[in-house]
Amino acid sequence: MIIKKRAALVWIISACILAGCGNNTAAKVPDSSVETGTEAVEDSEAYEKFEESVSNDDAAEVSASGLTAEKGYVSSFGMERERDGDKVRSYLTGKMVPDEIGDRRPVAVMLNNIEDAMPMSGVGSADILYECVVEGGLTRMMGVFENYDDLEKIGSVRSCRNYFVYYALELDAIYCHYGQSSYALPLLEEDYVDNLSGLAAIGDTVFYRTTDRVAPHNAYASAKGIKKGIEDMGYRNTYKDGYIGKFTFAHDDDINDLSQENPYDATHVEPGYKINAPYLEYNADDGKYYRWQYGEEHVDDLTGEQLSFDNVILQYSQWEQIDDKGYLGFNCHGGGKMTYVTKGKAIDGSWISFGGDQGSVRYFDEDGEEIVVNQGKTLIMIIQDTEGDKVVIK
Repeated sequence: MIIKKRAALVWIISACILAGCGNNTAAKVPDSSVETGTEAVEDSEAYEKFEESVSNDDAAEVSASGLTAEKGYVSSFGMERERDGDKVRSYLTGKMVPDEIGDRRPVAVMLNNIEDAMPMSGVGSADILYECVVEGGLTRMMGVFENYDDLEKIGSVRSCRNYFVYYALELDAIYCHYGQSSYALPLLEEDYVDNLSGLAAIGDTVFYRTTDRVAPHNAYASAKGIKKGIEDMGYRNTYKDGYIGKFTFAHDDDINDLSQENPYDATHVEPGYKINAPYLEYNADDGKYYRWQYGEEHVDDLTGEQLSFDNVILQYSQWEQIDDKGYLGFNCHGGGKMTYVTKGKAIDGSWISFGGDQGSVRYFDEDGEEIVVNQGKTLIMIIQDTEGDKVVIK
């Protein structure tokens, strides 16, 4: 077992940051032919300084007690999860799942999203998929998997960025990555971060290389490797005490069509990312959003199926370029604007982070009521708040 050095942080109620900031300095695209390790940087505390700058912005303190969702919905803020025999309500999808799956901590895997690495493997099995810009205008994805037991190939897997660690912590997930920026090392060393790194001693247990692609686009994880890595590292395998989830889900027999929220049409969604130019199209026949990028369907190599989602969340976040290498910082602990898209409609609202590093973001409509999310898979796209004019929803 690995014994980490630092005591866990005390939970706090985060502030809601409504003002935006950004830095449009041209980013230098890093060499994608090598793994990201712990390269020397001019100011090793640059990311920490960025986080301090956004946390010191003027903000209104919010009481969590006033933001509880309507009583009766499952997985609501502060409410105990529903159980029925050997099944439990999933924190990730809101569906009833076997308790050996629903009580087990998920894994969050960093996914390579450059064109040379397509198609991805195993991504269609992710219950929640995050996408966010990294240096050079590329995006990287993080798949959060609840049931990954049958997956022999997940990836390809790439390196860590600080903000993805925070997104994984929201879901109490074990974080899997192959390398990291040097800024992420202090965060990865915190005793509340359980991670499996391809550049650590555990790497050869969790990850393997294929011969069909050149490095670094050929590193993959498997269910067997992940499970063995978790065991060897001595990580907790069940949700932590007091964990309350991220979403409030609709009832089994309910669909939130946003009809009571003054919605607008949303059958086509473009987040405005420059390099992969992704977009989603709504299929009214099954109520899902199907994803394209790089000019073609975004498919899972293992199944050949196009990625689809029941929920799409655009989360607008303060950001900054923190060095001349193009590394970015995103505000994960405050709040900002958001758009919730489902069933061909969209509403605008806000996101607020509760609980500091180990807490989670919750989503609210324009009246301050927590948004009830439809059961199923969710795509969360982090949008630079100064790039909001690039978003297209119609």
